[in-house]
Amino acid sequence: RVTKEVDSSSKEAKSFLKQQEKWQAAAPASLPTGSGVKRPSGMSSLLGKIGSKKQKMSTLEKSKLDWENFKEEEGIVEELAIHNRGKDGYIERKAFLERVDHRQFEIERDIRLSRMKP
Repeated sequence: RVTKEVDSSSKEAKSFLKQQEKWQAAAPASLPTGSGVKRPSGMSSLLGKIGSKKQKMSTLEKSKLDWENFKEEEGIVEELAIHNRGKDGYIERKAFLERVDHRQFEIERDIRLSRMKP
C-alpha cells in the first residue's frame, strides 16, 4: 500500500474523491439484504475480488515516491535545494550546456548561410 499526498485542488485529488463517492454509493446497493436474493460466495467471489482491476502505478511514479520518502527520512531536502542552486547543480549545468549548444548551432547556421549567398 502506497500513501501519496497531493494538493486537494489537483486533478488527481478530484478524481480520487469522485472514485470514493462512487464506491460509497455503490456499496449499499451491491449488498442487498432481502430474502430470496443470492449473494456471491465461495470461489467465484474470491476470484472476482482478485480479478478486479486496480489502478496501477508506473515505475516512474513509484521511483518518485520512493525518492521523496527517502529525502524526508534522511532530512536532506534543504541540502539538496541549496546544492542544486549553485554552480555545481545539475539544473545549472544542463542550462549551460543548452546555451552552448544553441550558440554553436547559430554559428554553424551563419557559416552555412554565408556560403550559400555568393
